[in-house]
Amino acid sequence: MGFVLGLGAMPLIALHAYEAALAMILLNRLCDGLDGAVARFSAMTDLGGFLDIVLDFIFYSAVIFGFVLAQPEHASYGAFLIFSFIGTGSSFLAYSTFAAKRGLTTSLRGSKSLYYLGGLTEGFETILCLVLMCLMPSSFWIFAIIFGCLCWLTTAIRIYTAVKTL
Repeated sequence: MGFVLGLGAMPLIALHAYEAALAMILLNRLCDGLDGAVARFSAMTDLGGFLDIVLDFIFYSAVIFGFVLAQPEHASYGAFLIFSFIGTGSSFLAYSTFAAKRGLTTSLRGSKSLYYLGGLTEGFETILCLVLMCLMPSSFWIFAIIFGCLCWLTTAIRIYTAVKTL
């Protein structure tokens, strides 16, 4: 349900309905927090963990795609940010795969279904960026550049960590 609500932000942004899109983004995050709490309280599943991370990355990119549709003159900045999401997402997921293979665990972020390797641009920072984009849509391109660069810094840190650990 949260994912569907979050995807609703994309056409709203494309139509310049930024306040309504912001509401969808916040509802998505509320649902994401609730489903994690429910899973930790009842029973975490591998499918739940898989869907949580995959749908989050699709949602983040969908919001940026909405801005690209709304502001085609800034499409290259949106493409840069989605490109940057590939770095953070793949480094996160690849590290968690090899951490599981080696039996590495962490409880720094609470009980999770997979290994969470931190960085500068995690969920909170990504949502903060999306919220700022909705509140200041004319500055979308600036946020895309700054956050994209921070994503690449996160990716570089994760690669460095992997080289040292693996």
